Amino acid sequence: MKAGWMIVAGLLFACMGVFVKLGAEHFSAAELVFYRSAIGLVVIFLIIKFRRLPITTENWKMHCGRGISGFAALMLFFYSISLLPLATAVTLNYTSPMFLAILMTLILKERLNRVMVLVFILGFLGVVLLLQPTFGKDQLLGGIMGLLSGVLAGFAYLNIKRLGAAGEPDWRVVFYFTLISTIGAGLWMAAHDFHRVNLSSLWLLLGLGASATLAQLALTRAYQTGKTLTVGSLAYSTVVFASLLGVILWQEFLSPLSWLGIALIIASGILSMQFGRASDAAKLA
Repeated sequence: MKAGWMIVAGLLFACMGVFVKLGAEHFSAAELVFYRSAIGLVVIFLIIKFRRLPITTENWKMHCGRGISGFAALMLFFYSISLLPLATAVTLNYTSPMFLAILMTLILKERLNRVMVLVFILGFLGVVLLLQPTFGKDQLLGGIMGLLSGVLAGFAYLNIKRLGAAGEPDWRVVFYFTLISTIGAGLWMAAHDFHRVNLSSLWLLLGLGASATLAQLALTRAYQTGKTLTVGSLAYSTVVFASLLGVILWQEFLSPLSWLGIALIIASGILSMQFGRASDAAKLA
């Protein structure tokens, strides 16, 4: 399955977005990030204890790099949502696959294939057509935050790839990420008003935590076992799944340009997977 795990992650991240939208009526962004991380931390910790898996690692610096960059990207993304139209914030955040490709060239010294570069551009064009972002003159700060969230997410994905190459299992990568995010989000939440959790909102938090944790496991597995650029292009699937869920659950209207964007995103995903298979076949020949 390898890179296909990113499609699973895309669906789960879209489901997480549904719980975020529903939970926003009861909790602040800081609280949602905290519960998202804390519930995931408990789930992963219980799995580790039940299966008696070792959490000690010699790659703690890379774990810290992945955790800090991932949490900072998430925090900046939430802040950009508060300052920008949602479509604009999401579009800026989904520049991360392109920044990942640049970082692979600069840091890992990997050569970029022209076909995959075109696939990235095709996928991002699909995101722009689907979300149709707008940008006002007074939204510079939000725009910078949104773009930085994409850069830092690219760093996080690069660290996931390096941790996989170092032999770190996906569950350990997610454990340290949720640990760092829980601590960071806890400090962030301390600066905001706290809302009481009741039975009517508890299921939202459990759904948020479960979908986010499973999505992180699938994403980590994808970047560790699949071709990095193929996985990066498939990350755009989250936008498609989220848009379709919006149509199903909230009857959100999609324009003809939006449907064209969905078609381009799907096409970029298919092309990236086909190119990955052709590349593998060429190596075996």
